[in-house]
Amino acid sequence: MIALHLNAEPGRRLQVLCLGSHSDDIEIGCGGTVLRLAHEQPDCDFHWVVFSAIGERGEEARRSARAFVPALRLAQLRLANFRDGFMPFIGPEIKATFEELKRCVTPDLILTHNRQDAHQDHRLIAELTWNTFRDHLILEYEIPKYDGDLGRPGVFVPLAHDTCERKIELITSMFCSQRNKHWFTRDTFLSLMRLRGMECNAPSGYAEAFYSRKMVI
Repeated sequence: MIALHLNAEPGRRLQVLCLGSHSDDIEIGCGGTVLRLAHEQPDCDFHWVVFSAIGERGEEARRSARAFVPALRLAQLRLANFRDGFMPFIGPEIKATFEELKRCVTPDLILTHNRQDAHQDHRLIAELTWNTFRDHLILEYEIPKYDGDLGRPGVFVPLAHDTCERKIELITSMFCSQRNKHWFTRDTFLSLMRLRGMECNAPSGYAEAFYSRKMVI
């Protein structure tokens, strides 16, 4: 299988926009990919946006973003205070946030939610991502959950085992407010990466997977 590599145009830095509805979504969905990009792409800037990061969850999101991405590479960290679970009912305000983002960043890669996600907040962020950024490379990550909405992604990012362990260590240590959730376990996060690694024949056996609606090669 042919592997494609991300490279910015000569003379400019690669810009990666990471979008998450809630404080731990980016980390769970594409944290390993972020860690790999941060390590392999020294000329890569990250723009980190969380739409529901209120109170303790906001502090967790802030600490986590700075742990996943080196400080000098974190070009933007934006934490909004939209109410968890109610985003489809306040769409105009969230759409305005996307319009602000469009004016301040031209991303080479966008990591966002999957439009088939069972969570209503996740679906809205996915749709607004495509509505706002219409000529960009967009990869939609997956979030395991009780609803059982995992599908058949077609884009894979192989990850070293050490990267997977680092991702899990950061997630479980940064998001203390989620430790009482029955699904918030090391086994959940590692097993999904192992499954996706098997599907793409990753050398380490581990990978993260994404959905792509449109890609130009």
